[in-house]
Amino acid sequence: MEQSMSEVMNVTDMFGRNVFNDAVMRDRLPKSVYKKLKKTIEDGAELDPSIADVVAHAMKDWAIERGATHYTHWFQPLTGVTAEKHDSFISAPSDGRVIMEFSGKELIKGEPDASSFPSGGLRATFEARGYTAWDCTSSAFLREDAIGVTLCIPTAFCSYKGEALDKKTPLLRSVQAVNEQALRILRLFGNTTAKRVTPSVGAEQEYFLVDRAKYMQRKDLIYTGRTLFGAMPPKGQELEDHYFGVIRERIGSYMNEVNKELWKLGVPAKTQHNEAAPAQHELAPIYEEVNLAVDHNQIVMETLKKVAGRHGMACLLHEKPFAGVNGSGKHDNWSLTGDDGTNMLNPGDTPHENIQFLLVLACIIKAVDVHADLLRESAADVGNDQRLGSNEAPPAIISIFLGEQLEDVIDQLCSTGEATHSKKGGTLKTGVNILPDLDKDATDRNRTSPFAFTGNKFEFRMVGASDSIASPNTVLNTIVAEAFKEAADILEKADDFDMAVHDLIKKTLADHRRIIFNGNGYSREWVAEAERRGLPNLGSMVEAIPALTTEKAVKLFEEFGVFTRAELESRAEVEYEGYSKAANIEARTMIDMASKQIIPAVIKYTTQLAGSICAVRNACPEADVSVQTELLTEASDLLSSMKVALAALIEATDKASAMGGGREQAEAYHGVVAPAMEALRAPADRLEMIVDKDLWPMPSYGDLIFEV
Repeated sequence: MEQSMSEVMNVTDMFGRNVFNDAVMRDRLPKSVYKKLKKTIEDGAELDPSIADVVAHAMKDWAIERGATHYTHWFQPLTGVTAEKHDSFISAPSDGRVIMEFSGKELIKGEPDASSFPSGGLRATFEARGYTAWDCTSSAFLREDAIGVTLCIPTAFCSYKGEALDKKTPLLRSVQAVNEQALRILRLFGNTTAKRVTPSVGAEQEYFLVDRAKYMQRKDLIYTGRTLFGAMPPKGQELEDHYFGVIRERIGSYMNEVNKELWKLGVPAKTQHNEAAPAQHELAPIYEEVNLAVDHNQIVMETLKKVAGRHGMACLLHEKPFAGVNGSGKHDNWSLTGDDGTNMLNPGDTPHENIQFLLVLACIIKAVDVHADLLRESAADVGNDQRLGSNEAPPAIISIFLGEQLEDVIDQLCSTGEATHSKKGGTLKTGVNILPDLDKDATDRNRTSPFAFTGNKFEFRMVGASDSIASPNTVLNTIVAEAFKEAADILEKADDFDMAVHDLIKKTLADHRRIIFNGNGYSREWVAEAERRGLPNLGSMVEAIPALTTEKAVKLFEEFGVFTRAELESRAEVEYEGYSKAANIEARTMIDMASKQIIPAVIKYTTQLAGSICAVRNACPEADVSVQTELLTEASDLLSSMKVALAALIEATDKASAMGGGREQAEAYHGVVAPAMEALRAPADRLEMIVDKDLWPMPSYGDLIFEV
């Protein structure tokens, strides 16, 4: 207990220890250099090249003092994971000695091979040059692991011609766009204190933990991150006993180390708990500015996987690693906050009187309605195709949950033209004298909604667990910037502002309230109702990708300088290619497992069973062997079905892989290969329930999710 208390007390000393943060810069940089760098960070001003060498020297000294030998530009290409190339600090040896050097040029710019990362045609193989550019708004940090200590410098990544080849560059562009338009809204209401408005984000991260030895026996987990075969165990999550249950010691030890690693890197890890499915857990941070939140979420995912190995486990970030139990998402909590502390999504105690909030709310509702397809696409990845629409995830239809209080205010505005009151939460009485009465919120929550208002923020629940949160936040920032701009364009010209803003709020809400839905998003009735309302239902990644290149999308992103048409087209191409590659790997893995593991195991089982039948008959002709015979017949029939399905999958996969890429190939994998995979899985999973466990060639679901 004393040791635990000591560790808690030391968190304040531990937090940010490995980050070149504001306190370190203030301490180590000359005052004039520090002020110039702070101005760049806070005001978005261009970096003064004259200070780069001074900052680089201070950063190098700080890193070397802590054992660093190398530095790397840490960036986020279109692979969905981070990338890095390590260079040591040593300069050319002289007299048998080396000098540790790090210049401003090396800090500001790197040159990775741009043609070796996904570019969607923006870079050909012979056009190799690309640049990483220092993002000084996200602090450099030290990573300590088995290979040593490395100084990681967050950077953007662009091509020789200036196109964005990463997820950070468009995000930063979108932050600029929403800041400019949000300030226009605040100025309309007399706010002159806010100089900058920044999206604040908190990304809740769900994940699974399985024993590493069992993980290594499953080719599907190794190659694809999810189980492609697997029968449900007798118990799943029916008892709901894992959710918020007592954290087991092995898992708690793992979480403890994860927290320490993250705290040292300045990641404000706050909440940890067991999630709904067996072996599933969640980590949630405190809210941060969106660019930092995106970088930190990448660090979270890397840390979860790295630390798991130290504890003899494997961390699964796939959206649906196990069929039949909850998948994993990443709830993206988004709000807009001014540097004066103003939260533009705070309704206050009387939202019907908070005109600024009602205008902001109306603009967001409009943005989501107009660009529902883009928002859906921003959360599209291969794993999410298995997760969305299941009973633990929102449907693939975008809608907004506002709750009773705000829906009532909107009803008043749209029906009578005036909102005269707001519903109050009241008091929740427990009926137990010793327990205090509780203040009750005016609105319940809705876990079936993909985009839900939760008090002073919106929670976008559609994002997949393995995905970067950069894309959804880039879209959110940009579509809201457009709605703010259109509102400001009208209101800045108004002679009677009060009347104009009232009319604009009422009209906007009336025009776009079809996107508001407070009911059960899992119900079949909602699917039919959404179709009646004209809301898009993009059930798969392949169906969602075209939203990137519509004329509406091109106009939106080009107007705010977030993407060019070429960058959007390249991203669509990258996503089609990524889908096809992932689907091909899954199909080939299934073929390999079925051919080399499952079918041989079933043949061995049926051979032993047939031998047993013959042995019993020879020993005792009158003995009843009907049970063995039925098992042999059933197993043989399923084996035959499996062989037919395997042949069909091989044929479908070969045809799809021979295509030239792009949308047509992705559609073939989605429309033909994926159903063929399901057809192969069905008899295999039934066979797992028949064949002796000792003969089955891989750990079962029960082994994986209950024996951690």
